[in-house]
Amino acid sequence: MGYEEILTEMEDGVLTLTLNRPEKLNAWTYRMASELCEAIGQGNDDDEVDAFVVTGAGRGFCAGADVKALFKTQADKGQVDRRGDDLLPWVDLLRDSKPIVAAINGACIGVGLSQLMPMDVLVASRNAKLSFRFIKMGLIPELGSSRFLLARTGFGHASKLMLSGETIDAEEALQIGLVDLVTEPEELLDVARRTARSMGENPPAAVRAVKQLLTENMSESDLALVQRRELEALNESYKTPEHLEAIDAFLEKREPDFKRARRNRS
Repeated sequence: MGYEEILTEMEDGVLTLTLNRPEKLNAWTYRMASELCEAIGQGNDDDEVDAFVVTGAGRGFCAGADVKALFKTQADKGQVDRRGDDLLPWVDLLRDSKPIVAAINGACIGVGLSQLMPMDVLVASRNAKLSFRFIKMGLIPELGSSRFLLARTGFGHASKLMLSGETIDAEEALQIGLVDLVTEPEELLDVARRTARSMGENPPAAVRAVKQLLTENMSESDLALVQRRELEALNESYKTPEHLEAIDAFLEKREPDFKRARRNRS
């Protein structure tokens, strides 16, 4: 279907989703979030889609929430828009998704950044600027970012970023673990798509199982429970057609065809 605030482009198994409000530096709206959720949900159900890349049109990735669009009712009438509750499935959607990579092409502020925290890999252009500046608006971060940022950067860096609301550049973000790769601007999409493809070409059942384990275990203190979860997932993976195809391909000295295996044995 057609979207109003995002663009979609399919190339070699990677579906690129582009935030498309460049005149407002892709300021975030509920419509944009809804369209992203729908596109990712449909892509997860489409066998032709192996992975996703999310980026922004124009000079910025996402300059935060569209304050006028989101908070006008609150400013005029003192009423808080409760549609924020609808965002709760965002983290579950991304963590139960095919691989998803962010290509941060410029300013990435507030919810523009917090929405990326559950993604699998964050690739930033060298000219990107990043900030959790919720505190500057008298607000707190959302979308599970207080957990994901802590897991990515550690307590000290997470505290500094969230309590100061400071803006940092791509190199500092890389040094503290906020992003995973930094590229030249002209290479950003190629690197992001290549990264997404390298994960998406692997067996989907195993990919999702690994993502689930990472989500459940990143703050789990019970090591025995961590190992039980892994063993349960491993035993399930032994039964998949993709695992059997990997064995056959190894013995026959050829590249595995996981999509064919899944179709033939489903």
